[in-house]
Amino acid sequence: MAAYGPPPILDENGPPIPGLIGNSKAMQRVYRLTRRVARSQASVLLLGETGTGKELIATAIHRLSNRSTGPYVKVNCGALSESLLESELFGHVRGAFTGAVNNRIGRFEAAHTGTIFLDEINSTTQHLQVKLLRVLQEQEFERVGDTQTVRVDTRVIAASNRDLLAAVEADRFREDLYWRLNVVPIEIPPLRMRREDIPELLHHFLHYYNEANDRYVLHVQREAQEALQDYHWPGNVRELQNYVERAVVMAEGDELTQDLLPGAVTGKERPRQGEIRGVDLETLVAEVVQQGLAAAGPEADDLHERIVDRVERELIVQVLASCNRIQSKAATRLGINRNTLHKKLKEYDIDAADKT
Repeated sequence: MAAYGPPPILDENGPPIPGLIGNSKAMQRVYRLTRRVARSQASVLLLGETGTGKELIATAIHRLSNRSTGPYVKVNCGALSESLLESELFGHVRGAFTGAVNNRIGRFEAAHTGTIFLDEINSTTQHLQVKLLRVLQEQEFERVGDTQTVRVDTRVIAASNRDLLAAVEADRFREDLYWRLNVVPIEIPPLRMRREDIPELLHHFLHYYNEANDRYVLHVQREAQEALQDYHWPGNVRELQNYVERAVVMAEGDELTQDLLPGAVTGKERPRQGEIRGVDLETLVAEVVQQGLAAAGPEADDLHERIVDRVERELIVQVLASCNRIQSKAATRLGINRNTLHKKLKEYDIDAADKT
């Protein structure tokens, strides 16, 4: 085991980490966990939907750690077949398979004394999971086609956009590997759960793509800002980034206007069946129920009522957004009359433009 100096002194309650945008409560918790775990040698499991920024958090953990001067190696486990991924991770010797004309070290060796980031770890096969478990436990492995054991000192950060525990229960992911990876889990919130960060993200991407394209889109139309704020963001921050880049390139003046945004954002396109502006209703309900359980606490006597209210409120908010805030249209889609919708808006303190 290589010897390291003391970890850097970090303020867990300090400002947002460079390169990460947003100061919502949800992200402040992520920053605190990131700074805290960076000091350790523990394996980290990053959980979150596609486009939430898991790779940025992994990079921050490495840069804030006492391994920051060592190599940082990234591998997308979902981008390669099993045989190619095994060779990519562990290397191979000449003649191990057709096309193996030279010895080659793998990513784990390349990351020796540093950090390896395994993205989409959920896509690995059971065969590979056995080898990954051994590396995590013993810090050793053999290259493909070789019998000589290679020892490494590599910290592992893994990420998944799927529920790994559900994969364990379905026998698609080894339970022992799950617990070795899940020493310190960090859940990255979806953008719809941190809407207060949208303005800051929007202006960050505006500045970036103005610079990249020599453009001067300096202002955001109020209607465009409202549409972006109301959208449910199934593609998360990556989707927002894409739309801002498109708007900057297509803008004829210095303002990002509503007509520069896709119909899915402005409500001009009808949501797909079973979805609200691109979000699976089952996922929406599950998220709100989870939040409700956390907020209510184990001693709450009115748990059912609280969670039902939270689900109903979120549903109304999203349907209103999908109908471009037209209340009569939203009431029809919800299957209630407009008077009932008005009462619900008042009851849940939902601010909606009074459009007919």
